[in-house]
Amino acid sequence: MKCLFHILLAFGLWQSAHAAERPNIVIMLADDLGYGDLSCYGHDYIRTPNIDRLAGQGWRCTQFYAAAPMCSPSRAGLLTGRTPNRTGVFDWIAHDGTSAMHLPRFEITFATLLKKSGYQTALHGKWHLNSKFNSPEQPQPNDHGFDYWFATQFSPNHLNPKGFVRNGKSLGRQEGYACQIVVDDAIRWLQQRDTLLPFFQFVSFHEPHHPVASPPNLVQKHLGSSTKKKNEAIYFANVENLDAAVGRYLKALDELAIAENTIVIFTSDHGPQSLGSGIFQHSYGRTGDLRGRKRYLWEGGLRVPGIIRWPGKLMSVLMPSPISFVDLLPTFAEISGYEVPSDRVIDGTSVVPLMMDKSFARSKPLHWHFYSPLAGPQSVIREGKWMLGASWSTGLEPFKRGTRHISKFEHLFAEATLMSFQLFDIEQDSSQKNDIAIQHPAVVKRLSRRLIELHNSVKTDSK
Repeated sequence: MKCLFHILLAFGLWQSAHAAERPNIVIMLADDLGYGDLSCYGHDYIRTPNIDRLAGQGWRCTQFYAAAPMCSPSRAGLLTGRTPNRTGVFDWIAHDGTSAMHLPRFEITFATLLKKSGYQTALHGKWHLNSKFNSPEQPQPNDHGFDYWFATQFSPNHLNPKGFVRNGKSLGRQEGYACQIVVDDAIRWLQQRDTLLPFFQFVSFHEPHHPVASPPNLVQKHLGSSTKKKNEAIYFANVENLDAAVGRYLKALDELAIAENTIVIFTSDHGPQSLGSGIFQHSYGRTGDLRGRKRYLWEGGLRVPGIIRWPGKLMSVLMPSPISFVDLLPTFAEISGYEVPSDRVIDGTSVVPLMMDKSFARSKPLHWHFYSPLAGPQSVIREGKWMLGASWSTGLEPFKRGTRHISKFEHLFAEATLMSFQLFDIEQDSSQKNDIAIQHPAVVKRLSRRLIELHNSVKTDSK
């Protein structure tokens, strides 16, 4: 018995020491938050002191990119390191169980890889990577690497939301605001976790996605300012309520004495929703000076707030280098020690060299493909200062709310060839006002060939 005790004790000490070598990892993902919606990114009314403080303790990235301009594909790209069309997730997924679209079981997420390498893994909040949520007919969060999940399929109303499921058990109405409910659960999980093992938490907020609901005291504060628009004040208050939830979570990391060994990434799944009527009447998100919004492959649909804190590793700086969601899987591999899958195309590149202030070169350019933007390009490539966009020969498929037919996406994508190239110098023209393709024919020729190669590669994978 003594021998067994000493073996178990030694194993426990080894686990503890090994866990200390590898940082915990947290991703906090807002929904529909625009590049210009935080005070640390220049908003003149919204105050986000907690997120601002986080930005002041690490990198505030000025060219941080979502994997897609829509929610479901963006999340697929974030988790897999693959341009989302490769995974068969082409657009937002209908939440009524009628769509065959989902993140396939054979796709490998970094949650799965972290779990296999000894991390505890947990999801709190929005999932939106299947149509048949909490059903054996399609993969659920636990099928993609999450030991624990307290999740919704889509975005419920922010106040007293319904639709949450905990580890397969449907729950009733939750009291309070969605962002606070999600953080409550994330903190409880932190308090109950195995402290000998490192952890990964995906804290996936519903705010400020419609339908928007905000605390009256925060709304009243903005009604008293020069905005004078109630719907605008409700949106501004919604972002501030999100900031308060982030602050509570960060405080919990401090109180549990784990902040110093925890990487925290705060970002948004894509740009802000366009203002409209009905459920979109509160959509007052901002993109700064960037062109386009959600559902566009312009910068305003893809470039999002990106804040990365890694105490003792990252200096407090503005990080201008382009970084994308697809970079996270290979980056976490280098940090945690798991192997990047070699049997499939990974579109991202580890940014650990950037973190270590070393030379950094991408294995391939960043690229995006989206069948149905509201306007503008349908495929885009970013290399250095250049952003080249192209339209598809199959044209723009009109956006229609409701069931998303996967066969239609596959057909449009499979048949498309690229045409009508536009070129922008993003470093000099982040608003993308000036198409300079005529002035730089050699650049257009080189990048269009590369984009066509990547487009064909993605088409092959998506079949």
